[in-house]
Amino acid sequence: MLSRRLLTVGAMATLVLALGLTGSASARDPGADCPPSSTNCDVWDDIPGNPDGPGGGGPGGGGGGNDGPARKCVRDGVAVTCYDDVLGWFNPQDGCYYKVAEPQPDEVPEGKTLYQASCAEGGLIPRLLDGPPPGFGAPPDPGEMAAELLASLTLKNPRVGIAPHPSKGAGLVGLPVWLWTDPGAETWGPQVKSKSDRGITVRIEASVDRMVWNMGNGDKVTCTTHGRAYVPATDKDTKPPCGYANGYSKPSGDNKYKVSGTTYWVVPWRVIGGGASGTLTTQRNSAEVEIEIDELQVVTR
Repeated sequence: MLSRRLLTVGAMATLVLALGLTGSASARDPGADCPPSSTNCDVWDDIPGNPDGPGGGGPGGGGGGNDGPARKCVRDGVAVTCYDDVLGWFNPQDGCYYKVAEPQPDEVPEGKTLYQASCAEGGLIPRLLDGPPPGFGAPPDPGEMAAELLASLTLKNPRVGIAPHPSKGAGLVGLPVWLWTDPGAETWGPQVKSKSDRGITVRIEASVDRMVWNMGNGDKVTCTTHGRAYVPATDKDTKPPCGYANGYSKPSGDNKYKVSGTTYWVVPWRVIGGGASGTLTTQRNSAEVEIEIDELQVVTR
């Protein structure tokens, strides 16, 4: 067996070439922490309007919720994953990922370890160290795993269901306004998902806690259910399960109101088998739907 010895410049160059650790070698970008996935969805097909865009509580979203805990690993002001299956563990001191070179060449001196470092400038850099760099070997953070699970879910913007329906004509002052939305898993929940990483399994369950409707006149209506569609034949004298119970007190200047809704998702998470747990939140915004409300005309003879 060859004895270990100090690397000469020539041996180091040979080692670099053998391991393919040239400065120009391409390394997979570990990427940044992504906001939760969202899909634009229009209001009901027979109601005009377009959503304002993806509605979310994290970066790039439109709602200001809490999609996850503050990330512990940051490079150049951008949150990154603390561990990458290909690149290894993130070192917060120099902003590089480290993974032990396997196998260790015989040229590596006694008491040292050769690591492959992947830094922001790209490429893999061989580095001889006396011990593991900061952050190396750290266990997965269950809170970050939960945030990544939430980011992988499809949480759609809610659709607007409303009566009086814009295509059916104007409503009247003082009459109830019915409100509802799609009860599907992607717009209301529940959605359950789990992930395992280095011996830890985290499970999340995402559901809408409430939907807050903006009635276009400064009033807000909070519903803890998705409501149901208004049926003219049977619901004329029925109280809406979700709605503006007493209706509008008076018409606006042009008799028009723009109504929209926001779903607030609550996402409890826990480590399977016991340990850490917590709750994440996020939200999704609907499009605006314009309805007309007229005054009741009393005809006397």
